[in-house]
Amino acid sequence: MIEKIFERLLYASRWILAPLYLGLAFAMLAVGIKFFEEVFHMLPHIAAISESDLVLAILSLIDLSLVGGLLVMVMLSGYENFVSTINLESGDEKLAWLGKLDTGSLKQKVAASIIAISSIHLLQIFMNAEQVDNSKLMWYVIIHLTFVLSAMGIALVDRMSSH
Repeated sequence: MIEKIFERLLYASRWILAPLYLGLAFAMLAVGIKFFEEVFHMLPHIAAISESDLVLAILSLIDLSLVGGLLVMVMLSGYENFVSTINLESGDEKLAWLGKLDTGSLKQKVAASIIAISSIHLLQIFMNAEQVDNSKLMWYVIIHLTFVLSAMGIALVDRMSSH
């Protein structure tokens, strides 16, 4: 009797995560606001902006869109994996990957997104390399390579555990 109540309570506690995923939706709204703030900041200066500054601005927009996609992926698949299945009406559009990302593949996708974001930051730094100290450049590369090696480690562990 007590065990059954305890198990039901533990199982129901997964709903504590639901507000966290809702919080990620608000974070996505903040990313969207920042994205359009950057666009509106850039537009009046588009004729006078240098090519390299334009590329840096576009990379910032790409970076924000990757963060937004990462938020969607974590929010929806995390909710489906840990809280409840998302039931959509038959006529509603459903994302192809929804319901197919387990925690292992989600970790790999998150790691790949972090590497992509880190790559964009590293490219932005390299485009202004003359203004950055060499020791800082070295650390940026080391940190990026750490992300790459971590992602490879996650993929290797998941591959080994699937066999």
